Amino acid sequence: MPRLTTLAKLFVADYWIVLDDVQFTRRDYQHRARLAAFDDLARQQWLTTPTRLPHGRPTLIREALIDDADRARRRTDGMLRQHYGASPHWPALVRALGPVLEAFDTGRTAAVADTSTRVLLDPVGWRGQVLTSSRLPARPGRSQRLADLAAATGARAYVCGTGGMAYLDQAPFTAQNIPATPFRPPTTTIWSSGRRLSALWTLATLGPQTVAARSRPSPPTTPN
Repeated sequence: MPRLTTLAKLFVADYWIVLDDVQFTRRDYQHRARLAAFDDLARQQWLTTPTRLPHGRPTLIREALIDDADRARRRTDGMLRQHYGASPHWPALVRALGPVLEAFDTGRTAAVADTSTRVLLDPVGWRGQVLTSSRLPARPGRSQRLADLAAATGARAYVCGTGGMAYLDQAPFTAQNIPATPFRPPTTTIWSSGRRLSALWTLATLGPQTVAARSRPSPPTTPN
């Protein structure tokens, strides 16, 4: 259930490349999201998909397994209804969230995370393509890898969050004539909590059409 800033960054891109062959990181957003109650922004709670790593710390994201998938599915369903069931936009949201609950049947955390992002992009009208890094050619090295993945899509630019810009080595991008474009969302109004909360709260409060309008960039779209 991605944060609003993550959803907005994907929204302005033509391609979203899912990094499924990198190491799973605990205590991150790869298997959890922070929810806020529909009627009380200050009342927040973590929604976590219990995950076990069959290969220990080196386990890749695509290898991570859900611990007791049936129970995790029921808890997720219950928490989403508890937090957003009173929203006037809930009927549309619950239809969109159906595939997320079905993804628990795969037993894989990555499937739930991937699906939960896709279904939140659909209501806001994203028309891009989703690719997976394990199926694209890329050399090792954090920045080199990202530059190669961007090049594999024929990208005109790589859309990078402010956190990523802090560590990104732009030399591999320059070598392939792909500028790294920083993505800086607003920090006021609905965006004030966008770096922490799942976009579900904003979608439940304002509705998908309003969120899409506020996420739409003024300059031309650029590939990620």
